Amino acid sequence: MIKDPYGRPVDNLRLSVTQRCNLRCFYCHKEGEIHRTHAEMTPEEIERVVRVAASLNIRRVKLTGGEPLLRGDIVEIADKLSRIPRLREVAMTTNGILLNGLAEPLKAAGLARVNVSLGTLDPDTYRAITGVDAMSQVLEGIREAAMVGLSPIKVNMVVLKGLNEDQVSSMIEFIRESDLILQIIEFESPNPETECYRRYHSDLAEVERRLRERANRVIVRRMHERRKYLLKGGGEVEVVRPMHNTAFCENCSRLRVTSDGKFKPCLFRTDNLIDFLIPMRNGAADEEVKRLLLEAVKRRRPYFV
Repeated sequence: MIKDPYGRPVDNLRLSVTQRCNLRCFYCHKEGEIHRTHAEMTPEEIERVVRVAASLNIRRVKLTGGEPLLRGDIVEIADKLSRIPRLREVAMTTNGILLNGLAEPLKAAGLARVNVSLGTLDPDTYRAITGVDAMSQVLEGIREAAMVGLSPIKVNMVVLKGLNEDQVSSMIEFIRESDLILQIIEFESPNPETECYRRYHSDLAEVERRLRERANRVIVRRMHERRKYLLKGGGEVEVVRPMHNTAFCENCSRLRVTSDGKFKPCLFRTDNLIDFLIPMRNGAADEEVKRLLLEAVKRRRPYFV
């Protein structure tokens, strides 16, 4: 297993396949891709960089965006990745709007599970957060994903002050009834001085206190030292608190890949990326791509220390 200079193992890729999205969420950090481009890797290029990563004992890949289901070749991408020897899991984060109709072919192609972004069950709040009316499509997509066996399904709820922070309990009841996992996520920003962050950031300490009171058991995951609450009467809730959290950074095992072909050592940093796509397109051998990946691992630094 490869490790960065701080002794943190790197065993998974968070791989963006597009910057395009069919929502307009005002809080989106765009996976740290601040320079919007129209460049996207081909399925063959995605397969190649993941194959190189797998040769270095990276075992899991999470496909992200933008919205990955906007790619017309997303099933082909999932199929290619699922066939890579030594890769244990291909998963995806999606807003779920296009999941109904794609869940079955994605499952057949080898996709293991999905995280679906859904911050509310109230249509008006959904519109305020995303800028569109599509909540019913998301719920249909979740049902379809469950029916075809994508499992576990996690619902990602970014908590936003003044918008949905009072809806955590209703979301817990929803995931309990639907046999899903709720992932409560702190609103994160590389620049906490912005007006948007100050206005909508909600401290999750009180949420965690209430969860502890309702839990039969609390599990601390290795990834980011996240806490998972197994609730009395059923229900599983995980809390993700990245902001100003040294434990989160100390336990990060991810290397990010941007949609335009760069290794990105940290979500919040934009000054240490390494381009591998241009070398690949100029004829670089796999050993050179491996060298670039290892250099990206060397550049990993805990952001919050």
